[in-house]
Amino acid sequence: MNKALLPFAVVLVAILSLVFFSTIKGNEPMNQTSTENVQVLIETTMGNITIELDMKNAPNTSRNFLAYVDDGYFVDTTFHRVIPNFMVQGGGITADMRDKPSKHPPIENEANNGLTNDRGTLAMARTNDPHSATSQFFINHADNAFLNFTSESMQGWGYAVFGKVTEGMDVVDAIAQVKTGDKGGHQNVPLDTITITAISRQ
Repeated sequence: MNKALLPFAVVLVAILSLVFFSTIKGNEPMNQTSTENVQVLIETTMGNITIELDMKNAPNTSRNFLAYVDDGYFVDTTFHRVIPNFMVQGGGITADMRDKPSKHPPIENEANNGLTNDRGTLAMARTNDPHSATSQFFINHADNAFLNFTSESMQGWGYAVFGKVTEGMDVVDAIAQVKTGDKGGHQNVPLDTITITAISRQ
């Protein structure tokens, strides 16, 4: 073999290897036309929001979310934390600011799936424990790169993105602009309650 071709051959093998491994990991950006993804309609007192769950890149988180959808858990919960140009959060607090008991255990953090906290994406809320997410989620109202995964450490895990808004971002924008205050020991609570009235797969 011509020794002059060796560097090219090595580079070619490296490129093919990267393509192969990135394919089997499944970390490509969300594909809006993918038949694997699941559409969910969230009906709220401020309008409807349609989201698309990334079943390929965030399978465990998406299945967890769908478990709460299918058992009706999200109905009568609220968007209880709203910060414009940051995010709107819901999925676990009732209108009287009580935690709605969860039926499912916490899940492993999937923030290392290659998806990023960009405007309009859906991510899991959690405590300081990276693997504590249950039902609460948030919709990014801006590009929030500081929430992204950087390492498998307490500070680096970030927040797992598992879907995105496909319709109703105007509703998210409207929610983000409501007046908020302190209520029931929580901050940034909408003064007029924003309730999830229904939620279903499409």
